[in-house]
Amino acid sequence: MSGKMNLLFVFSAICLLGTFLPIDADPVEDKQALLDFIQNIHLSRSLNWNENNSVCSSWTGVTCNKDQSRVISLRLPGMALRGEIPPNTISRLSALQNLSLRSNNISGSFPSDFSKLQNLTTLYLQFNNFRGPLPSDFSVWKNLTIIDLSNNYFNGSIPSSILNLTHLTALNLANNSLSGQIADINIPSLQQINLANNNLTGVLPRSLQRFPSSAFVGNNLSPENAFPPAFPVQPPGAQAQPSRRKTSKLSQSALLGIILGACVLGFVIVAVFIICRYSDKGDKDMIPMKSQKKDKSLNQGVSGSHDKNSKLVFFEGCNLAFDLEDLLRASAEVLGKGTFGTTYKAALEDATTVVVKRVKELNVGKREFEQQMEVVGSIRHENVAALRAYYYSKDEKLMVYDYYEHGSVSAMLHGRRGEGRTPLDWETRVGIVIGVARGIAHIHTQNGGKLVHGDIKASNVFLNSQGNVCISDIGLATLMSPMPSPVMRAAGYRAPEVTDNRKATQVSDVYSLGVLILELLTGKSPIHATGGDEVVHLVRWVNSVVREEWTAEVFDVELLRFPNIEEQMVEMLQIGMSCVVRMPEQRPKMQDVVKMVEELRRVSTENPPSVENKSEISSSTATPKATEIGSSSTAH
Repeated sequence: MSGKMNLLFVFSAICLLGTFLPIDADPVEDKQALLDFIQNIHLSRSLNWNENNSVCSSWTGVTCNKDQSRVISLRLPGMALRGEIPPNTISRLSALQNLSLRSNNISGSFPSDFSKLQNLTTLYLQFNNFRGPLPSDFSVWKNLTIIDLSNNYFNGSIPSSILNLTHLTALNLANNSLSGQIADINIPSLQQINLANNNLTGVLPRSLQRFPSSAFVGNNLSPENAFPPAFPVQPPGAQAQPSRRKTSKLSQSALLGIILGACVLGFVIVAVFIICRYSDKGDKDMIPMKSQKKDKSLNQGVSGSHDKNSKLVFFEGCNLAFDLEDLLRASAEVLGKGTFGTTYKAALEDATTVVVKRVKELNVGKREFEQQMEVVGSIRHENVAALRAYYYSKDEKLMVYDYYEHGSVSAMLHGRRGEGRTPLDWETRVGIVIGVARGIAHIHTQNGGKLVHGDIKASNVFLNSQGNVCISDIGLATLMSPMPSPVMRAAGYRAPEVTDNRKATQVSDVYSLGVLILELLTGKSPIHATGGDEVVHLVRWVNSVVREEWTAEVFDVELLRFPNIEEQMVEMLQIGMSCVVRMPEQRPKMQDVVKMVEELRRVSTENPPSVENKSEISSSTATPKATEIGSSSTAH
C-alpha cells in the first residue's frame, strides 16, 4: 500500500512541476515542414536550421507568434535557393502571415498548394525564375496587403479575382510576360501598382488612371486612351484662333520687352537647373538608405530589367537573410565618410543591424573587384571583421559588415573627452594593439602572402560583443583610383614611401600600425591642430619630444591616473617608433610586432610593479630609456 502511495506522490509531483516549469513550445509540425523544405531544395549558402535548436529563437529568417506555437513569418531573400519549391512543405505552415523568397533562383510554376496559406498578408517572390500563369483564384488570400511577383517570367492574363483582395495596398507584377487586357482593379485601399514591361493590351481602366504613367510603360496599351490627355482637346466647331495678321504688329518697345523677359526667364531656368543638379549631387552621400529610393544609381540593380547578376553575394557561414531591396528600404544613418566611401548603419525591417559601406573611386572592373572580395570574404580570424556580403553594379558597389555597437577605437579614444568620460585604460589599449597586430599578421598570410590591408587607422578598428578587437576595411586600397599625395597624407597613417594608394605594402601596413600605437599612447590624432592654426603630425612631434628629453607630456593625460605603468608605456613607445622609421627595410615584420607586444604584456603580468604613489608617474624616471629611443629612431 505504501508503494502505491509513493507512486502516487511521485506522479503528483511530476504533474505539479509541469505546471510551474516552462514547457518547450517549439512548433514541431511547422519545424518539420521547414526541414522538409530546406532538405528538398538546392541551397548554395549554409543555413543554421539545426533540428536540435529552437526554430523560434535561433533559425535564420523564421519568426513565431508570441507563445511560440506557430511559425508566422518566413523570410529568406537572397539565400541562393535554386530549383522548384518542394510540394507540401511551406504550404503546411498554415499560420504563415509573411512570406519572402525574393532574389533567389527559384523556378517552376506558382505553387498551387500555396492556396492553403490563407493567413498570408504579404507575399514577396520577385526576382526569381517563376514561369506559367498567375494563380487563378486570389480570393483565397483575403488578408493579403502586399503582392510582389515582379521580375519573373509569369505569362497569361491578370486574374480578375484580384478584385476580391479588399485589403490590398501594393501590387507589383512588372517585368513579366503577362498579356491580355488589364482588369478594372478598383480597390480603394490600393496605393501602389506597377504593371510595367509586360505585353498587356487594350485600354487602361479608369480606376487605374490615378496612378503615374510609369506604372504602365512597356506595354501595348492603346495610346489614345491609355492615359488622360494632358490638355483638353479642342471640340469640333470651336471658335478658331484669332488671325495672326491682327496680332503680328508689335511696337518696338513691346518686342524689346518680350526679348528681355525671355532672356531673364532663360537665365532663371538655367540657374535653377544648375542649383538643383549640384545640390542633388552633394546630397547623395548624406541621404539615408531609406530615402535613397530616389537615387537612381542605388535602385538600378533592383528596379531595372531582369538582371540576375546584380545581387548581393553572401559568403559561406553568413546567416543574414536580406537582399538589396531590404538595404534600400532600411532606416539608416551615416556613420562616417572616409577615403574610400561613406559608411552607413542600416537597420533592416527584421531588426537586423548591419554596416554598409558604399565604395567610391573604384579603379577596377567587376571581375577584379569580385576576386578581391572573394579573398577578403574568405578570411576568418577573431581579430578580423568578417565581410558578410558585397554587391557590384556599374553604378554601385557595396560591402556589408557586422555592426559593432561599441563603435570604433577612434570614437572611444577621442570622443567626448572631459568630465563624466570613462577613459580607455592601459590594459584595453595594450589589448587593442595586440588584436590589431594579430589580425594584420593573419591578413599578411592570405592570398599567397600577398594581401595588404592598406588603410589601417583607429576608425577601422572595433571591439565586438565578446571584447575582441576587429580590424575592418581590408584590401580596398589596391582597388581604388590613385589620389594626389596631399590627399593621401592628410590621414596621417600612410607611410612616407607610399605615394600611390594602390601600391601599399605589408611594410607600409607596419608603419600605419606604428602610428596607431603612438595614437593610443598619446591620445592625439595622427594629424591634429594646436591652439593656433598650426597642424602637427604625430610622428614628427613624438620624434622631436624624444630627441630633446622624454617627459610624461608625451603620453595621454588620461593614462596618468593609472599607476605603475610608466615602464610599459615606454616599452610600447619603443615598439611604436620602431614601426614608423622612415626607411621601410628597418621596420619589423608584423609577426615580430605581435611577439614584442605579447612579451610586454606577459612580463608585466608575471612581474607586477609594487604599488607607488600616483604622483610619481609624472616624474621622468624613464629618461634613460627615452634616450635609447632617440638614438634608435630616425626623425620623420
